[in-house]
Amino acid sequence: MDQRISFVTLAVRDLGASRAFYVDGLGWEPAVDEPGEVLMFKAGDKLVLSLWDVDAFTAEVGQAPGGGLAPLTLSHNLATTDGVDRVLEQARAAGAQHVSDAVERDWGGYSGYFADPDGFRWEICHNPGPIGQEVLP
Repeated sequence: MDQRISFVTLAVRDLGASRAFYVDGLGWEPAVDEPGEVLMFKAGDKLVLSLWDVDAFTAEVGQAPGGGLAPLTLSHNLATTDGVDRVLEQARAAGAQHVSDAVERDWGGYSGYFADPDGFRWEICHNPGPIGQEVLP
């Protein structure tokens, strides 16, 4: 198996609310938009973020164990700390749930978090290390 990820799929309760947040609020362009079913975005070179109606997701994948906060974050890395602040403000304006303001981190970066309409945590960060620089566009 190649060391890569092709799709990240999130099960969402209200695909319309997710569409409003990601498309109307954040300005993302859908690659696939099937109302009531699935919304897909090209999120990087050979990487797709897929938002899938939770009932259809559960029918195919099965019920997730436990409950509460999913032990997962999605991260958007930027070249500057000012960029981090701008994206966090854009997310707030789009209706994102505030999780934390951006702060300098012990690992040498700068990051803050917001939650999308289903509570998935997005880390908006500036990672000045070599791996962080490698993933910048």
